[in-house]
Order: sequence, then structure tokens, then C-alpha cells
Amino acid sequence: MLRKTKLKTRMILTLGLVGTLQTILIGVFAGYYLSESLYDEIGQRALMVAKTVAATPAVISGIQSRDVAGLNKLAARLAETNEALFIVIGDHNAIRLAHPDPARLGHSMADDDGDYGRKALVHGQAYVARALGSLGESMRGKAPVVVPATGEIIGIVSVGYSLAQVEATIERYNFVLYGVISVMLMISIVAAIVIAGRFKRAIFGLEPEEIARLFQERDATLQSVREGIIAINREGLITTVNRTALDTLGLDPETPLAGQPILSVLPESDLLSVLTSGTPDFDREVWLRGRQMIVNRLPVREGSDIIGVVASFRLRDEVDQVSRQLTRIQQYADTLRSQTHEYSNKLHTIAGLIQIGATDEALALIGSEVSDHQALIHLLLDAVPDPVVAGCLLGKYNRAREMGLHLDIDPDSQMADIPERLPRDQLVSALGNLIDNALEASRSHTGEGGRVQLSMTDLGQELIFEVEDQGPGIPEAAQHKIFEKGFSSKEGNEHGIGLYLVRLFLNRWGGSVTVENLSAGGSRFTLYLPKTPEARTPS
Repeated sequence: MLRKTKLKTRMILTLGLVGTLQTILIGVFAGYYLSESLYDEIGQRALMVAKTVAATPAVISGIQSRDVAGLNKLAARLAETNEALFIVIGDHNAIRLAHPDPARLGHSMADDDGDYGRKALVHGQAYVARALGSLGESMRGKAPVVVPATGEIIGIVSVGYSLAQVEATIERYNFVLYGVISVMLMISIVAAIVIAGRFKRAIFGLEPEEIARLFQERDATLQSVREGIIAINREGLITTVNRTALDTLGLDPETPLAGQPILSVLPESDLLSVLTSGTPDFDREVWLRGRQMIVNRLPVREGSDIIGVVASFRLRDEVDQVSRQLTRIQQYADTLRSQTHEYSNKLHTIAGLIQIGATDEALALIGSEVSDHQALIHLLLDAVPDPVVAGCLLGKYNRAREMGLHLDIDPDSQMADIPERLPRDQLVSALGNLIDNALEASRSHTGEGGRVQLSMTDLGQELIFEVEDQGPGIPEAAQHKIFEKGFSSKEGNEHGIGLYLVRLFLNRWGGSVTVENLSAGGSRFTLYLPKTPEARTPS
């Protein structure tokens, strides 16, 4: 039944019950301790008065002379002075010589509480006793009467204080104590309500079952994500890591990483810098445990405070594989589109020549088309063995012909020594952007029949690509701006991206690019890519 109630109600009931039990236990203990303390205090007071009375010379002489009248007057006066219930004096046989009730004089003190006073009369010890006598329940102090000169025990003094007075005092104290306990109980209940409310808000009003379900869903989500995920807290300790992260980083899945410092697991990690700066980091290429990764880092905030950092990452090889596939698909599409458009026109022309009987001219046109493509394909096979780069150049050649332009590739070009680490998708993207810009510049300035020259070489320690166009050239004032994002000499909003992407690629790979205007008109872009990127400073 309790499990079906809400967490706040359960916390209020639990904390209230605990507070009530604590308060009751404290109250019982305090009441018991108070009563015992009062009983002990009354007993010690009775004992002290009994010792004082027993040492009074008038009492000693009265017992020796058996002055019953004098002893009764003295006992009554001393009882009144010390606010005692009674003071009883007996001889060495515990026979009463003084008592508030005259009818009990001459009788044994044992007929009252069954105590013959042997501890005092025989052993000479003073003691405290609690008994129910003829005058009611009382706390009694008993002391032997000793003759100072001889040390002889000649009698006994019993001083009693009514326990009714003690109980009245205890009740008065208990009334105050119970009032304090009631206030404490109310405070406990209010505190339970406040604590339960704050706790409920801290967990966003969720029930424990909902929290458990969310935790299981979060764990399942983390494990299903194909990217590695690692999270740290503000102390730089790992709080979350999924299975993909362990596999990607080559870490032992049996080793518990939660609570470990991030630098002890990944010394080259920059998560602590994000924790300090609070600046998110997206699509950063880094090396972790000898592997190239694409990493995203995002600070976790609580209000204005940074309480941790979450990082997601995956191998660069996987991203490259997807990018290469997309690049090849795009190249195939561009090539097919260009060739379809071009050859449809050529086929119409050939069909027309055949219809008018100009078969020789039709055969010549067919031979020209076949020889041009065969020459280009042989050149690319010999000079550019890499299929991605060769496919890019073939696609741009066909696009140039579709635009009514000519893309001339230097027959002495050679591009066979391309490093394996050089990302092909980024290379063809940069080279393709330069060729596209050159084609646009030539067509806008020269019109149909314009030419774009491309030469390549892999001699030495660099890959060099030169692209020349027949455009209007680039003003010197703009040559340092053309690689900025959004800057373009063309009209429209969809320009100013291509050369910016070229610059990003060069910065990653450590390459550079130069721009110069040709004396005959047009411009030349020269792309330099080191075969060992660590040896050069990014442009």
C-alpha cells in the first residue's frame, strides 16, 4: 500500500514517523532521567539531614538519658526546619524515642517498613531507603547516632521526605517537557514536509520508479549510439562512458572507468580545457590513443556554473568512408548528367547528318568524339592512378564541355604519389572548387570557347596543382579576401563558400595556396600540399 503512494507522501510519513519516535524516545529518557535524578537528590538530602541530626549533642544526650519528651520536641522542630515529612529517633534496639505519632513511641522501627536498621546500628553505616510507611511513601535517610568520646552506637535517626512532593515536582517538570516534545514533534513534521518538497523539486518531480526507468532508457540509449561518449564532472572525473567509446579507444571493457581522472585514462584529452573555458567544440579532428577522431565537446551547465563536459567522437576513417562514398556518388551523378546532356546533342547532330546523307561527316564526328575521350582516359590512367581524383577530373572535363568550354590537362602532368593519409574527399573538394571557379570566370569573361588549364606534379616533397583561367583576373586588394567565408565577386547569396572550404582543407593539412594574375589575362591558383603535413605550418 505504501509503495503505491507518491514519493513526497512517503517521505513525509517516514520522516514524520522517525521524528515522532525520536521525540518520544528522548521524552521517555528525559522523564526517566529527571525522576531518577530527583529521587537521588531527595535521598541525598534526607541522608545529609539524618547525619546532621545524629551528630547533634542534644540528640546524643537525649538518647542516653532517654528524654522522650525532649527528643520529640527537637525532632518536630528539626523536621519543620528542614521541610521533612518526619524525623524519627530510636535507641540502639531501634525502639522509637521520637515519632510524629505518639502512639508509635516505644515500638520497633521495623514495624513500619520492615527495616531493623542493622546496617546503621551494627555496621555504623548511613544509607538511603525508599519505603511505604504509616505516613505514606517516602525517601528515607538513616544514620547511626555515635558517642564521639567512645565511638559507641547508641541509636539511629531516620529522616523521611514524602515522595508525593517529588512526584508533584516531576509532574510539573513533565508538563514543560511534554510541551517541548510537542513543539519538537511539530517542527519535525514541518521539516519533513519542507525536505520532501525540496527533494521532490530537486529530482524534477519524478517518482523513484520513473527515475529508474529513465536511467535504464538513458543507459540503453548510450549503448545504442554508434559514437563513443564520455562525460566528466567538474573535478575532471569520468562519470559516464559507453561501450562504443571503449571499443573505439581500445580500452579494456572490464576495467571500471567511473570515478577515474580523465587525464589518467586519456592524457591527450582536451576536456579539461572545455571545462575551464566553457566554450563548446564541434567537429574537431584530434588524435587519441594513436587514432584520428572527429570529436564534439559540449559543457554541461547548471545555471551559470559549468558542472561537467560531454564528448562524443568517432573514428575519422568512418567519416572518411561515408564522405568518399558520397563524393563518388556525386561525381558519378555529375559525370552522367554532363555526358547525357552532351551526347544527346551529339546524337541529334549525327542523326541529322545521316538523314541528309552526310555519312562521311557523321563518321568523322563519331571518330572525333571517341578519340578525344580515349586520349583523356589514357592520360588520366597514366598520370592519375587514384580513381577518386581521376573521376573528379573526368567529371569536370565533361562539365566544361557542357558549358561550351575546354578543360585542358597538361599531358606532362603526374599525380601518382598521393599520401594514403591525405583525405581524398577533401582533396577533390578543394581541387573541384578551384576548377569550378576557373570555369565560371572563363565563361563570364570569354564566353563559349574559353579555356581552363590544369597542370599537376608530385615531384619533390609537395603535391602541386595549377589552375589557370581566362577570366578578368582578381584585383590585388581582393586577393587576401577571397578565401574568407561569404566573400565573392559574383552576385547572389550562394557564393563565397568554395574558396573558404579550400582554405579550411589547407589549414588542416598544412598546405598553402597562391594567387596571381597572368599577363595575358586571367588568373592562376597554385595549390601546395606537403606529402608530410607535420613539416609545414598551416596557411
